[in-house]
Amino acid sequence: MNALLIYPQFPDTYWSFKHALKFLGKRAAQPPLGLMTVAALLPSAWNKRLVDTNVERLRDRYLDWADVVLLSGMHIQSEPLVTIVERCRARGLRTVVGGPIASSLPAAELKADHIVIGEAESLIAELARDLEQGTAKPLYQAAERPEMETSPLPDLGLIKMKRYSTMTVQYSRGCPFNCEFCDIIEIYGRRPRTKAIAQVLAELDQLAAAGWRESVFIVDDNFIGNKVRAKQLLVALAAWRRKSKAPFNFSTEASLNLADDPELMQMMKDAGFKSVFLGIETPDESGLIASNKLQNTRRSLLESVALIQSYGMQVMGGFILGFDTDRDDIFERMVEFIQKSGIPIAMVGLLQAMPGTQLFRRLWREGRILDAGGGNNTSSDLNFLPHMDATRLIEGYHSVLKQIYACEAYYDRVRLYLSRIQAKPPHGQPQAEQKVKEMRWMTRSNMRALVNSIVRQGVFGRAKWSYWKFLLSAATRYRSCFAEAMTLAVMGYHFQVLTRKLSKALESSALAAGLEKGQPAASRKQAR
Repeated sequence: MNALLIYPQFPDTYWSFKHALKFLGKRAAQPPLGLMTVAALLPSAWNKRLVDTNVERLRDRYLDWADVVLLSGMHIQSEPLVTIVERCRARGLRTVVGGPIASSLPAAELKADHIVIGEAESLIAELARDLEQGTAKPLYQAAERPEMETSPLPDLGLIKMKRYSTMTVQYSRGCPFNCEFCDIIEIYGRRPRTKAIAQVLAELDQLAAAGWRESVFIVDDNFIGNKVRAKQLLVALAAWRRKSKAPFNFSTEASLNLADDPELMQMMKDAGFKSVFLGIETPDESGLIASNKLQNTRRSLLESVALIQSYGMQVMGGFILGFDTDRDDIFERMVEFIQKSGIPIAMVGLLQAMPGTQLFRRLWREGRILDAGGGNNTSSDLNFLPHMDATRLIEGYHSVLKQIYACEAYYDRVRLYLSRIQAKPPHGQPQAEQKVKEMRWMTRSNMRALVNSIVRQGVFGRAKWSYWKFLLSAATRYRSCFAEAMTLAVMGYHFQVLTRKLSKALESSALAAGLEKGQPAASRKQAR
């Protein structure tokens, strides 16, 4: 059989990094690891082709070649995914949809011939057999969550690696915490399941053998969900980097209790971790308690962020506005916290009640759900009735974005972060026994990004003076981390472009709705 695997396009959001990637000559941040893994699980006798519509067009000749089309995606990709499904079915092609989106939306909305709910490792063999025999069922649902040892090496041969800025590896699934708004624990469970260390090293060896020499993102939703196993892997990663000719830098996602464990932070530093995404959510403790994000209430948020940064790791932060506990001062408090934290990449979004979550179920019982939402937390289209006036919430949200991504405010955070990673390590911090090789920063893509940055931001940018002042400080005060400084400058360009677009979209939608007494459409939606 000829199996065509298709990954739908992401919208242009803060998470896409689209405008920063252009500086590097890249088309997308990461490849579709889920489909690459599914491809490796399909029968070896099948012919396979993967089309990531984020980096290339889906051409008719690919559809003419295929016997079956398999799609995967997240909630935010639902619109382009359904468009592709309809295009395939119009040509008489059988369609299969799986991935997180299959757990988030009703099967009828996805319009596919076959829906796969759950993790692929325990389902693909049966699905493939039934497709070959023409007896495939409308729905396949995993009876249990498989152990990660059953996951194969992803099929790297199906992607065009040079079109991505980062390669991906998955070590674990699941998270031990119980945040009300999170769909991860609903899909993957609260017991972290991990791959064997040998599996992870084999994936890194495969990337190195394929010629990859840039960064690797470990895509776990909480890399330290099982700290004991994580530490065992980190020892192996540090040893692998010392011996490897491709000493990748790593990034991942974790929980804030990382700051409680100096040994773990040092081990991550020794293994080459350069950044970590943390779900900080809100500086308001009542919001953390109400959303069951209790792990963030047991420590100072600002001190925890500064401590993690002192181990040479950039903290990327996730923040949410729209909790029931939010008051009118939350917007000023959010801006103040972000500026003091030295978190350059602060992903602030409006609360989304994702289908399948505890939050969605509670709001449904309270009669406050408007629709299933689109999964885009940067959209002004709320899918539930907030306690705060919807107009105030949306306007306050956009005010936060404008303030934190104003050029001076953004560069101030970058400088604060750079000062922390250049500082001496905390007193008593254990030192690495042996230094590992670091990736070369003067690569062709990095030099291209630097030149593009100087031209677009320094010559034709809207805030040239702020840019040149930052560039001078990066070249003098922060010479040892100049490459990171310029990477963050380029990231800032992306956020500034998106912030302007979001502001214009809000103004346009308000005008199109025909404002009554200066009130945006969101207020009328709330009133309904």
